[in-house]
Amino acid sequence: MYKRQELLRFAAAAPLAGAAARLLAAPAAEGAKLLVVFLRGAYDSTSLLVPTSSDFYYASRPGIAIGRPGTSGGALPLDADWGLHPALAQSVMPLFQQKQAAFIAFAGTDDLTRSHFETQDGIELGQALDRRRDYRSGFLNRLAGVLGAGPLTDVSPMAFTDQLPISLRGDARAANMALAGNARPTLDARQSQLIASMYRDTPLAQTVAEGFQVRDEVRRAMQAEMDAASRNAMTSRGFELVARRMAALMRERYDLGFVDVGGWDTHVGQGATTGYLANRFEELGRGLAAFAQEMEPENWRQTVVVVISEFGRTFRENGNKGTDHGHGTVYWVLGGGLSAQAGGRVVGEQQALTATTLFQNRDYPVLNEYRAVLGGLFQRMYGLSPAQVAKVFDGVTPKDLQLV
Repeated sequence: MYKRQELLRFAAAAPLAGAAARLLAAPAAEGAKLLVVFLRGAYDSTSLLVPTSSDFYYASRPGIAIGRPGTSGGALPLDADWGLHPALAQSVMPLFQQKQAAFIAFAGTDDLTRSHFETQDGIELGQALDRRRDYRSGFLNRLAGVLGAGPLTDVSPMAFTDQLPISLRGDARAANMALAGNARPTLDARQSQLIASMYRDTPLAQTVAEGFQVRDEVRRAMQAEMDAASRNAMTSRGFELVARRMAALMRERYDLGFVDVGGWDTHVGQGATTGYLANRFEELGRGLAAFAQEMEPENWRQTVVVVISEFGRTFRENGNKGTDHGHGTVYWVLGGGLSAQAGGRVVGEQQALTATTLFQNRDYPVLNEYRAVLGGLFQRMYGLSPAQVAKVFDGVTPKDLQLV
């Protein structure tokens, strides 16, 4: 017989998350689905959404600027002022043309630390900057709590990460499971049975059983993909594969998702039309397009994907053919049900880019504060009242960009 201390040690080792036992949540409710993709490291949004009408941009980036539309390797034209990095020609650009993608320029947080960790934490918490941080309450968890108490009868959040992210910490039940790689199981079948026996005849019994079932299904699918790859049947790797796994789970079980993608801190040699950053954009774009495809049309029409980052990067290139920590950035919004006012557009408050309009003469300003933007999105997606939005983002007036 195992002592209780050993059983608890097994439970602590489980790759699951929840309110107390960190166990996988029950299947998701039907309806609207939201996936937040966090690009950790502060990606260079000026290379993504290229200000092609700005002579100042080309003067500020003599070594890393993306050419104007119509030039060799130039940006893909979006409108009279903006172009898209050509690495996204086969992935996000078709979605934009189908009115299933939009970009929010001059987006971000009012945090001015330019610290990766401080700003990432602040964004995931979604709390006012002038208050003491409560790391037990992330904004996606608060959203799950609001939805579970009103618009939806059952909410199932899932983080596709090794650990439960700050954004999903809180009172609402949440789950986490990393989908990248094929790590050795933390718990074997015998240990899983022991943990399940601890919760037998308790209110958590069904949740625990379903949690282990989801874990086993994901591992079987991952192993099948690994086997296919050994026979050269797998043609894509990285984020695209993870995105397809996420879609399979969100399509069937989960309605709030979170995933983070690192490697965006490009101080040195970020490249331009080709190079390190272009490769990152290409991989990310393929993954997002694969997610949309894997969700299937009916679910994709009810799904919104929001791609965010902690801050942008300096408007001018540095001496190492890279960029440094900045302020304002660009958010991506994708989905099969974007509104006619947003789909295929660059939205939000904007201004001309000149030396006099840069924030502190170096960065994009933030004209579309992220909590206000997300509050407006949640209000439209879920029909939330101002009081309900305030429970997610206290003290914020929602900014309705008519995204959906």
